[in-house]
Amino acid sequence: MSEDVRLVAWVRGRVQGVGFRWFTRAKALEIGGLSGFALNLADGRVQVVAEGSRARCDGLLDWLQDGDTPGRVDGVTEIWDTPRGGYDGFVIR
Repeated sequence: MSEDVRLVAWVRGRVQGVGFRWFTRAKALEIGGLSGFALNLADGRVQVVAEGSRARCDGLLDWLQDGDTPGRVDGVTEIWDTPRGGYDGFVIR
């Protein structure tokens, strides 16, 4: 049985104003079984919070790091935690 996890990732590079959050949501929906959000930060990064199985969160993280994302990803910092819940699907904030 797969235990659910919480992934919090901060994506830096040219990731605002290029549809990055929209494509991140689309990828999360394609993977399925994920809830959370993508949010632009004032410093130019995008924060991604995803909750679901470890395998599905790993899939989203792999895409954030190495996938065919819009813009340009210079790096991703992530932390793993226990899920907090309270999300209704995967949304753009």
